[in-house]
Amino acid sequence: MKKIPKTAFAAVIFAVICGMLTSCSQTQTDVEEEEEIEIQTLTVEDEEYYSRFRGQGVSINIYNWGEYISDGSEEGTLSVNAEFTKLTDIKVNYTNYATNEEMYAKLKGGGASYDIIIPSDYMISRMIKEGMLAKLNFDNIPNFKYISDTFVNPEYDPQNEYSVPYTWGTVGIIYDTTLIDIPAEEIDWDILWNEDYADRILMFDNPRDAFAIAELRSGYSLNTENKKELEECAELLKEQKKVVQAYVMDEIFDKMGAGEALAAPYYAGDAITLMDEYEDLGFVIPKSGTNMFIDAVCVPVTSKQQEAAEMYINFLCEPDIAYATTTYIGYSTPHDAAYERLDDEIKNDGISYLDDTFLEENTTVFCNLSDEANQKMQDLWTEIKSVQDETRNRWLVPVFLLACVMTSIGIIIRRYIKKKKDVF
Repeated sequence: MKKIPKTAFAAVIFAVICGMLTSCSQTQTDVEEEEEIEIQTLTVEDEEYYSRFRGQGVSINIYNWGEYISDGSEEGTLSVNAEFTKLTDIKVNYTNYATNEEMYAKLKGGGASYDIIIPSDYMISRMIKEGMLAKLNFDNIPNFKYISDTFVNPEYDPQNEYSVPYTWGTVGIIYDTTLIDIPAEEIDWDILWNEDYADRILMFDNPRDAFAIAELRSGYSLNTENKKELEECAELLKEQKKVVQAYVMDEIFDKMGAGEALAAPYYAGDAITLMDEYEDLGFVIPKSGTNMFIDAVCVPVTSKQQEAAEMYINFLCEPDIAYATTTYIGYSTPHDAAYERLDDEIKNDGISYLDDTFLEENTTVFCNLSDEANQKMQDLWTEIKSVQDETRNRWLVPVFLLACVMTSIGIIIRRYIKKKKDVF
């Protein structure tokens, strides 16, 4: 999830902003003096527990979603991995992936060895079925006691042998409130097919999430394996291509933040991060339904350091660490102690923590599909992505170019003044 806008006008913006920095410096100082920054600190319940690998030169390889952990880059926040190494003397090698499918393919291909991965629900059940995950020794994860009962023994891991919940959330639509004046309660998935917004719509670049949106539009189950229904959804996604600017994952931060797109589907936690930085963005969870996802920490069966990996999982479940994680990345926490520390404003924001009735009636958790259905969806997705729409004429008028430049300049100035992350 990159925070730096990447536009064709970066050089122009850079030159303009550099000329403004001097005049903005006093404003920044004033804001700094007024800000009250919460300094996150770390305490653990059993420090002796974390001492068993000190001096042994142990390292673990972690494979996680992009910017899906507190890394200490924001003032006052913890770097989870750095704190873990300081406490345990275990070196952390940390790399990222963008989709469940990317992570699965890399592990399935055997080209890399990891000790920690954080897949989503349906992928966890698939990997359990295929013997790709190790059973966890929960004696090494005493902090599992903090996981809410709601997330224990989930459908994707019914005996809770292979996973520990990390975060959860829902999928909705993030949009530019200055250019889309539809009331939030009337925005539904069909907006992503709206020809009035042609070439300014973004779409998920992974099959499961993309097909889910088409299934919701069609009134089908998000876990359908019906061949005809999957084919109909594929046709709907092909039809959508004429209005889609790009298929993206983490690139949504750049494109929505720089005003290059008007609407996109994305995860609620990321939407909160975006809206915090860009005040013109809004987010809605369509009442017609959506996906509720749960990401959980697992150990691949090929791990060479399972006990050290389980220590890392236990560390993630330390109350201070779970709280640092949820407040940094914006996703909802299944950790009771971390949840209790959250402000009421967050608990009641209508995005992070939805009421039980809405979750029960309007959300669906992905299940692992059969091998046949998975292959069918993947084949259809490959076909969708390869379709060339010859009717499209992608071009931008000078007024739009100027609008993009001015929007990007405004965003960067605002971020500078608000003392957000580096803009360059």
